[in-house]
Amino acid sequence: MTREDVFSSRRKLLRSLAGVTLSLPASFSRALSWRPIADISRSISLSLSSHAADLAETNSPESALEFDSSNSTLVRGFQWAKRQALAYVRNGDPVGPWYEATLPGRNAFCMRDVSHMSTGAQLLGLGTTNRNMLRRFAEHISASKKWCTWWEITREGKPLAQIDYNNDRDFWYDLPGSFDVVDACYRQWLWTRDRTYLDDVFLKYYYHTVTDYVEQWGHNDKDGFLEHLSQDGHMGIATYDEDLVDDVLVGADLIAAQYRAYCCYAAIQHARNQLATAQQFTNKAENLKSIYNRKWWDASRNCYYAAVGEDGKFHKDLKASVGHLDIELPLYFGLTDRGIKTQAALDALERLLPLDENAIHGMIGGVEGRAYLPDIFYQYGRSRSGYKSLVVMMSPFLKRREYPEVSYTSIGNLGTGLMGIRPSLSPGMVETFPQLTEDTNWASMSHVPVGSNVIFVKHTQNRETALSNEQGPALSWRVSFPGDVKSLVIDGKETLVEKAIRQGGAAESYIVLQVEPGETRVASL
Repeated sequence: MTREDVFSSRRKLLRSLAGVTLSLPASFSRALSWRPIADISRSISLSLSSHAADLAETNSPESALEFDSSNSTLVRGFQWAKRQALAYVRNGDPVGPWYEATLPGRNAFCMRDVSHMSTGAQLLGLGTTNRNMLRRFAEHISASKKWCTWWEITREGKPLAQIDYNNDRDFWYDLPGSFDVVDACYRQWLWTRDRTYLDDVFLKYYYHTVTDYVEQWGHNDKDGFLEHLSQDGHMGIATYDEDLVDDVLVGADLIAAQYRAYCCYAAIQHARNQLATAQQFTNKAENLKSIYNRKWWDASRNCYYAAVGEDGKFHKDLKASVGHLDIELPLYFGLTDRGIKTQAALDALERLLPLDENAIHGMIGGVEGRAYLPDIFYQYGRSRSGYKSLVVMMSPFLKRREYPEVSYTSIGNLGTGLMGIRPSLSPGMVETFPQLTEDTNWASMSHVPVGSNVIFVKHTQNRETALSNEQGPALSWRVSFPGDVKSLVIDGKETLVEKAIRQGGAAESYIVLQVEPGETRVASL
């Protein structure tokens, strides 16, 4: 069997495991790495019942994070997600602290999964674990791998052999992944203000990714896009959709991830007072965004093209992405123009991925693609769609609910989406923006780690928010509400507010308050 046959079998195997929902025992997973792929699928079903017992006996770490609400569906979903996510945390292995972030049972973590799961992990108090895992990707970037790193890393701190990696000239790699890690590192720096993310290991990774990696996979083409050529094979796949490996020269999700990495690198350099470099990469990001919104928009169909085909042309009939990441990730990474183009893309997601109970049993794109939906809908202010898609992800009837990405992103979306808790670009500041629907009268999240602080937040009907500074120094609180109003009631006193337009185009009214250690402040409409 050739290496290409092995990688082809890899894709078939992963598709055949779509119904596998439990992690496999570590010993079983290690054994699989040296067995023919044809034997693997026959063995998996034999291990599930025994591994269910293994999970029950696992001493999971604790997390102080708590969620409460008038909505019992959300409370039950949080309790399940917290329990499930913590069951995947591992300590005492050569790689250092880590959590499973790939197909369960491979005892490894994948760069795409970690990047998407890291916010939920941070809320659970796993900031140190995030840093360790992201650092492993950063330290293994190299010229010998064409400025790629390892796609998946095992508990032993090695690349996942046989399935993903043979040697530095023969390995599996989706090109958006390197950029995704840059974005994850930047987000974790905002959440933690851990200056390790600005040390030499991480800075070298960022630099090589936005320069040498781009040049290497641009194949000396000066248009700034990374491309997958036929001779690249399973190396340098130009999209996260691995079923399109031979169809896509440049995927929309790849451009989106590249755009976001440029934005993050510019922000990092600005924080380091490297203003010329920051401006250079801000310009590069804006150039990519301009090209995408001008050339990739098909006005006749009121949508974006999904990709450039291997022939260098757009194709309206290009095979559809299984997970619709060509629509999701340009929104997720903020590549689409505000206004009708963004709204059209959001409308397309709602049409393509029905947000109803039937979706629980047969979801287009599987849990990996659908896991991005709450992120996206909350990000753009479509609270009802965000809520519906989040409830689907936490449903006990969801096929493959135990895939690690589901529980971690559910935690993340409860915190950053429904509760609207996010770190500000300004150090020592936290932002809140409630996105409760008519299904939820009130919701609260306590023991939330943000920078040097731990906070409690409670929303009531999108009309009142309370924030307690549970631990840490005084902090700034940017409290905002949907709508355009002249004033808010702050601790019982009417106060004039500022106005802004959010990413999705909706108006918001906000004010910045100081919250002293141990203090609780309340803002209301």
